[in-house]
Amino acid sequence: MRVLIALLAAFAIAASASAGAASAAKKSKSAQRPPVAAAKAKTTKKSAAVAKKTAASKGAVAGKRGKQVAVRKRQVELPAVVIPVADARAVSHDAAGIAREFDRWLDGVEGSSDVAGLAAAIIKDDKVLLERGIGYADANTRERISGDTVFRLASLSKAFAATLAGILVERNQLHWDTRVADVLPAFMLNDVASAQKLTVRDILSHRVGLPHNTYDNLLEQDEPYQVLVGRLSEVPLTCPVGDCYGYQNIAFSLIGDVTYAATGDFYYHQVEKRIFHPLGMNTATYGREALEGSKSWARPHHRFGANGWAPFAPKENYYHVAPAAGVNASIRDMEQWLIAQMGGRPNVLSPQLLETLHKPLVETAREKRASPWRRGRLFDAQYALGWRIYDYAGTTLVFHAGAVQGYRAIIAFLPKYRFGAVMMWNCESAVPMGLMPMLIDRYLGLPEVNWAGIDHGDSPDLAGGSD
Repeated sequence: MRVLIALLAAFAIAASASAGAASAAKKSKSAQRPPVAAAKAKTTKKSAAVAKKTAASKGAVAGKRGKQVAVRKRQVELPAVVIPVADARAVSHDAAGIAREFDRWLDGVEGSSDVAGLAAAIIKDDKVLLERGIGYADANTRERISGDTVFRLASLSKAFAATLAGILVERNQLHWDTRVADVLPAFMLNDVASAQKLTVRDILSHRVGLPHNTYDNLLEQDEPYQVLVGRLSEVPLTCPVGDCYGYQNIAFSLIGDVTYAATGDFYYHQVEKRIFHPLGMNTATYGREALEGSKSWARPHHRFGANGWAPFAPKENYYHVAPAAGVNASIRDMEQWLIAQMGGRPNVLSPQLLETLHKPLVETAREKRASPWRRGRLFDAQYALGWRIYDYAGTTLVFHAGAVQGYRAIIAFLPKYRFGAVMMWNCESAVPMGLMPMLIDRYLGLPEVNWAGIDHGDSPDLAGGSD
């Protein structure tokens, strides 16, 4: 029901427009949209040609089903949405007040049965404005979530892999344009020439040329990582290496093998040495054994009865791709990580490194339609190195989300304002995901929409949105 409320709230924006709003929205978008950043990568003609070729191929596959496809498209067609543009004059000067309001939103979540347990933090200019845990690390024992409770980060781990690679580049142990075949001679793709071109930069920006999530299904069946990497050569490429985006976990984790080849040390040891320890991420680890050995760790939960949650044992499979999904961390660890990514620890992560990590490299157009809040806020979506880069109502938002069975996580920040937040929860609930755009909207002074569908009587205007 709450998800339905959130969807209706998003559509209410469009419903309030006039009958000619669709045409006006199109013109407004092209006329008003500011650039994400001066350094933002533009889609090349070659990429456009690949996209056109892919679209043509999909059309050919549809073939005889053309009429059915057309009917299906009409059924899911969405109303036109006018994306607002953030006004710098409307940006909040009271981040602490917004954090207090967010805290009240969490009161509402805690009073419901929407999550088993959750940890959240809000940062502004290197200062922790909010650190909050709600619910249970283990619903059976009634152990509460604390600042030191460790969660699985899932795909938030990818930014650690890219950051480590950048540190090794600065140390001249690696280069962004290092070719994978030069350090891993046995590595092969379906196209030999493409395999010879694949670089570290391509791996970390998901430009390998493989179909989305190649072999994730087999990973979930506990097929060993080494076997799956060896079988990448069996998969036809969807585009030449470096030309298009295809999200990966298996291929992304090649950076772990590259790290070992470049340093002679295990990947996770290098992350601990170069990132965890210097940043004071004292409870951050890799792997299931380390998770379960933590003093306090959040068990994954599934629904039990109408309003309850029951813990279950975490699965091992995505720990096999450590660079893609292997990090465990507490909210206090993630506060230090977020501060560093926003420029607060230049002695560990240099400004030049952060600029490189956050520079958009490849379009991810489907992201703009992935959820109601994205449709209502994103002018553009790209992938950088381990990070998603959004044009959020005309303002750059650095973002990533993560999901494995029983765990969800989300991190986002506005580099221009050095304002950001991170949340982790130990169940498969969509509600916290909607809280992040609500927080960003509030900080930027954008029209208010209850993207999470939560109840909070002190802010009735959030129920549907306002102009």
